Amino acid sequence: MKLWEKSITLNKEVEKFTVGNDILLDKNLIKYDVYGSVAHTTMLNKIGILNKNEFQKLKKALIEILKLNQKTKFEIKLEDEDVHTSIENYLTKKLGDLGKKIHTARSRNDQVLVDLRLYSKEKILEMNKALIELLSAIINFAEKNKDIPMPGYTHTRKAMPSSVGLLFGAYAESLLDDFELLKTAYNLTNQNPLGSAAGYGINLEIDRELTTNLLGFEKVQNNVIYVQNSRGKIESIIVFALSKIMEDLGKISNDLIIFSLDELSFFGIPDKFTTGSSLLPQKKNPDVLELTRAKASVVESYLFQINGIIKKIPSGYNRDLQLIKEPLMSSFEITLSSLSIMNLIIKELKVNKEDCIKMCTKEIFAADDVMNLVKSVIPLREAYQKVAKNLEKIKIQDPVKNIQSKKHIGATGNLGLNKIKQQIGSMNAEVNSEIKKFRSTIKALLK
Repeated sequence: MKLWEKSITLNKEVEKFTVGNDILLDKNLIKYDVYGSVAHTTMLNKIGILNKNEFQKLKKALIEILKLNQKTKFEIKLEDEDVHTSIENYLTKKLGDLGKKIHTARSRNDQVLVDLRLYSKEKILEMNKALIELLSAIINFAEKNKDIPMPGYTHTRKAMPSSVGLLFGAYAESLLDDFELLKTAYNLTNQNPLGSAAGYGINLEIDRELTTNLLGFEKVQNNVIYVQNSRGKIESIIVFALSKIMEDLGKISNDLIIFSLDELSFFGIPDKFTTGSSLLPQKKNPDVLELTRAKASVVESYLFQINGIIKKIPSGYNRDLQLIKEPLMSSFEITLSSLSIMNLIIKELKVNKEDCIKMCTKEIFAADDVMNLVKSVIPLREAYQKVAKNLEKIKIQDPVKNIQSKKHIGATGNLGLNKIKQQIGSMNAEVNSEIKKFRSTIKALLK
């Protein structure tokens, strides 16, 4: 039975259209809906809507649903519409009229928000761990290869001496910024929407602080209309952070595709990460990198999708918001799998030192020659013109000594990798603490 069902028999095509893909997507939310329901029943017991015996029966039945879900035996049917109805129908079938009490003082509007917030919190923490693992792999790679020179490019043309360490240090620092974006997304997600009901509060003395503490949220999300208005907004911020991670993974992928070309061969992608051609027997294709590059655009498209859905709907809950689940969940799935695959590749990526050095041809030292003239008190513009008119006279330098000689902060001879390692260590401790807090909160809730 649908939670809103009265005396109307819903047209089957309308039912199929309105439910959409939710019965599949909501499988991801079963445990979170149980967590929210346990907290809600605890609160209903405190304010006298449920007595102790009723509360204990409901909690026991909710934990049964968790166990069924762990065995993939809890079913969400088309006629249920969603996870919330499915769980309430299970409780009503098992406990009779008592099951009908669980929805007191809440709406599916705040119920789905609780589910998505808890889901997103756990997924962001999982994302943080995957990001830290990749960051560690990149920094180790940069450290190991910090003194291997390679050409640096501007406008896709050789520009100045660079190094493998400098390039991979750049990837790491960009991913560090992504971590900060995720942190912001996590903080916004870490607000309890439960108790906003349909978006206008409820005429019962509910205790929103209690459910906030029981579910481990940092604070109550205050204004009940804004609770509903924030759905989609907060998800878009999460997906924005994920799109920036994917943007970085796309850039790394693109660089590795180019720099592993036979014509350059700075890097070698292990054969086990390449695929073949159905016609060309010699081919070893970097398909995994090409797909990562493409998936960066897919996640970005999900961001546009969410923003497009929310930007013109009026205040309060609107059914449009149902369509935000899929882009959010797909963005998490794509980004997590992309981080995992990139981590595998970086850990086994080969550097062809000789080819890197060989490509450091004399023209990339032109700017260094200009600076050497400046050191001898020749004005910059004059030095520039002198070198520009005598490019054939540029002498090739020892590229290793060249990159080691540049000692200012952030240059090839002073990458600051130890500082980044310390940041990663602090991040890891912070994330582990938050994961421990999340798990202990849920354990206490279900005890």
